[in-house]
Amino acid sequence: MTTLSIIGGRVLDPASNLDSVTDLHIADGKILSIGAPPADFTATKHIDANNQIVCPGLVDLSVRLREPGAEHKGTIISETQAAAKNGITTVCCPPDTNPVIDTPAVAELLRHRAAAGTAKVLPLAALTRGLKGEQLAEIGNLKEAGCIGVSNVLPIANTDLLCNAFKYAANCELTVFLYAVEPWLGRLGCVHEGTVSTSLGLSGIPEAAETIAVARDLLLIEMTGARAHFCRLSTARAVDMIKEGQAKGLPITADVSAHHLFLTDTDIDYYDSQCHVKPPLRTQQDKTALRTGLIHGSINALCSDHQPHEADAKFSPFALTAAGISGLDTLLPLSLRLAEEMSLDLVTVLGYVTNKPAQILGIDAGTLAIGSKADVCIFDPEQHWTLTEDNMHSLGHNSPFLGREFKGKVSHTLINGRVVS
Repeated sequence: MTTLSIIGGRVLDPASNLDSVTDLHIADGKILSIGAPPADFTATKHIDANNQIVCPGLVDLSVRLREPGAEHKGTIISETQAAAKNGITTVCCPPDTNPVIDTPAVAELLRHRAAAGTAKVLPLAALTRGLKGEQLAEIGNLKEAGCIGVSNVLPIANTDLLCNAFKYAANCELTVFLYAVEPWLGRLGCVHEGTVSTSLGLSGIPEAAETIAVARDLLLIEMTGARAHFCRLSTARAVDMIKEGQAKGLPITADVSAHHLFLTDTDIDYYDSQCHVKPPLRTQQDKTALRTGLIHGSINALCSDHQPHEADAKFSPFALTAAGISGLDTLLPLSLRLAEEMSLDLVTVLGYVTNKPAQILGIDAGTLAIGSKADVCIFDPEQHWTLTEDNMHSLGHNSPFLGREFKGKVSHTLINGRVVS
């Protein structure tokens, strides 16, 4: 039996509200005890965590692995290794691969390839075939093939089809992961519609492109009883709508990307394509509302929304560049910066990237509870470093945070009790 002790770290477990300088003992891939070890326990390996934080491995709700179909941007091997280097032990993969995850065969292919990776990979299934919004995918069979939920990713114009999809998902007891985008408004846009888009001469995506879709989805959820998770909210009004839906008792949760909590449309000045993302960066008012929603609980989790790209994908006129940020390397440091800027305790902030996303996914992760899987992140909260292309672990170096200084660096990552980084 493999045994390991992590000695003298500040152990933080948001799931149990634990914050204590103590020891953590692991046996056979699971958490055996916190504090004193059992009398018959002998560790075969020790990790000195003095002056470091020991917390559950991070759970990331949105990581594009780019495989299958876009291996020049990233692979399952490269991106799961990058995740582990950054303390992320579980990643959720959206279905917009090529081919789309819309059949059990593709789901099983992804799971087979992911077995050779480092971090744990949980695939989402496409809600419709080919993500075209025309025919329902084999939702029940996809669940049996290991998909943890279903998602639209692309807008679905047919409301009747979406209603039936909600009913189908509810019958299969699967959460629907919703990207709230109205299919016509701002479909040719690349930035938030406002003063910045006007001054730069760029086509805009209005706030209503998100809020109209959220309103429709909430009504369908109320009608069908489907359990739903709203992905990557970006507007203040959408946060209010989710809050109202939760107050009515609807079975809904929501998340926000880390970069939407730190960047606004003004950061696009001089046409910085590293800030080309979807949903687009919104206003300062929206950024403030997203932070407030996270603190007050209408937004439940924080994710990287990791989308690695090759360098050429960002070297075109702004509107023609690929949308997305390579976010694995900045998820933890941005979370720690949020704690500082918002005067939040670390237990609260780490909960947004550990137990809360795990609860949304319905998995045994994001906790250091006795008997749980020993997925652990150890990091130095005081280590200063600067993000550069050379020290990014992802194959994608597309980040607007390049050159910025961060505090907090991962020293060890354990998955199932085994040191993988």
